[in-house]
Amino acid sequence: MNRRFDKVNSQYRDDIMRVSIRQQLAHPMSEFLGTVMIVVVLWFGGTLVLGQYPVISGPTFIYYLVILYSIINPLKEFSRASYNIPKGLASMERVDKILKAEVEIQEPDQPVRLDTFEHQIEFRHVSFAYKDEKDKDGKTMLHWVLKDINLTIPKGKTVALVGQSGSGKSTLLDLIPRYYDVQEGEILIDGINVKDLGVHNLRQLIGNVNQEAILFNDSFRNNISFGSTATDSAIEDAARIANAHDFIMQSENGYGTNIGDRGGRLSGGQRQRVSIARAILKNPPILILDEATSALDTESERLVQDALYKLMKTRTTIAVAHRLSTIKNSDEICVMHEGEIVERGTHDELMAMDGYYRKLHDMQEI
Repeated sequence: MNRRFDKVNSQYRDDIMRVSIRQQLAHPMSEFLGTVMIVVVLWFGGTLVLGQYPVISGPTFIYYLVILYSIINPLKEFSRASYNIPKGLASMERVDKILKAEVEIQEPDQPVRLDTFEHQIEFRHVSFAYKDEKDKDGKTMLHWVLKDINLTIPKGKTVALVGQSGSGKSTLLDLIPRYYDVQEGEILIDGINVKDLGVHNLRQLIGNVNQEAILFNDSFRNNISFGSTATDSAIEDAARIANAHDFIMQSENGYGTNIGDRGGRLSGGQRQRVSIARAILKNPPILILDEATSALDTESERLVQDALYKLMKTRTTIAVAHRLSTIKNSDEICVMHEGEIVERGTHDELMAMDGYYRKLHDMQEI
């Protein structure tokens, strides 16, 4: 690794030195060449004016010199531009990859507006596939991760998704706020297809708490209130419910303390509780929890779990969890395997089935 590191850095240093030398030589070289050109013009022009048989008059020659001086500086600027233009084009090519990327999630022409969530979320024969690389014939290959999912989540109920990694749990969650669109079937909220709703309107109904808390290099106050307007008292109330108020007040500036890039000054449990406080402040009717406690130690998990229970009250919740202890009290548990729901029921019902869920539970008990 030392040899590789030294080789790469030495090559980079040499390249930078070559570029820098050329950049630094450009100005003196252009000045030198400009001076040489003036000397040549003065000598040749002098012979034309002062010769035995003058070709041009003195005033005409001086007028010509004035024009020449006026042209030299623009010529230098052209040479400088010839360097900057390719450099800018290279940068523009990288930026265009983002700006011109195709937006697959399209807004409907006349979106339906849904201000409240009243009844249920329904998955009807939902199948979803990621697009793989093209085959030899140039056709895009599809990798199916969800197959004919039928699921109804009534308002106020908590539904948990469990199963092995790669079984499609997180993908199923991502289809609700339309991070992806289904290829087959439909997802309905109160009987309205999510594709018929405006994307912003749809996502206003949903709160997310993920495994990796999305935080910004800003204060506790601004991170909790991100995406909404709230008073200091409302922010504090949300932090208390999320079990975050105590450690926030122990910091040097309280709610004005900067938490660092991506919350780097906080522990994993603290980052999650700040993220939960943000979701509480938003007060969404639909809550999505994706592995919200998987990366925490036992004490942090207990505090975060307590905050999640408070957050889940009176809300429709869809949760993904590897730790089965966190979802035992769910109204329904769906066990997923290779993109299909293979078992469903309460914790006690699934344990009595003595099937896939029982095996997962027993392995975690051991």
